[in-house]
Amino acid sequence: MDTDDILGMLQETAAEVITPKFRQLSDGEIEEKNPGDFVTVADREAEQYLTRLLNAAFPGATVVGEETVFLEPGLLKGLPNADHAFIIDPIDGTRNFVNGKEQHGVILAEVRGGVTTRGWIWQPMTGRGYVAERGAGVRMNGDPIERASHDRLPLGATSKKKLLGFDADGRLSPVVSSNFCCAFDYPALLHGDIDFIFYSSVHPWDHLAGALMVTENGGIARTLDGISYTLLSRSRGLLVAADTMSWMAAQQLWPV
Repeated sequence: MDTDDILGMLQETAAEVITPKFRQLSDGEIEEKNPGDFVTVADREAEQYLTRLLNAAFPGATVVGEETVFLEPGLLKGLPNADHAFIIDPIDGTRNFVNGKEQHGVILAEVRGGVTTRGWIWQPMTGRGYVAERGAGVRMNGDPIERASHDRLPLGATSKKKLLGFDADGRLSPVVSSNFCCAFDYPALLHGDIDFIFYSSVHPWDHLAGALMVTENGGIARTLDGISYTLLSRSRGLLVAADTMSWMAAQQLWPV
């Protein structure tokens, strides 16, 4: 199925299920899976909606989403051996969504034999759709992405408060806050707003699509031990950068 047609599935899911609930959630429609880790009725309904669309289009594929895996963690174990699979993050940035912030999105990754082959990010509030195909680059709304250049030391982002402002004694630009949303963090790296991002978790629904986009755009996505990020990655600590120089600078100087 055409990559842009699948992006249309994400757009349909957002239009039908997610956006109608934006800033309209009642207290009873919001839960915490863990302290600070929100899930809403929109997350669950969006995952079910997109799963139905994918199952209809790809009846032989395995389709799993973040919320299903939370209830059945064992589903992840079989994915590396699946001939064809899709991994859904129905609402990335749920905390932002709950707080009425526009920085939320839908993320989808396609995996064949454990290798990420395509990835999608849809930002409902900006109307930006990002698609990547292994070996064919990454596009935003159909156009190649030209990364902006800056005359600065490598600038990184993270959600870890203790690392904000870290500059490695002047060898990096002071680290700034992330968007608390991979659907916005990875595009920020693609466009050149930042040069690297650090994550402590490596969940595939968060990172497979974005990591493919970055690497297709000439960047690097590796765990802190220097191993390329894949569906099999379990390391605590993922460092994604626009280029080798930025990755090495951040990896050598990061206080972890």
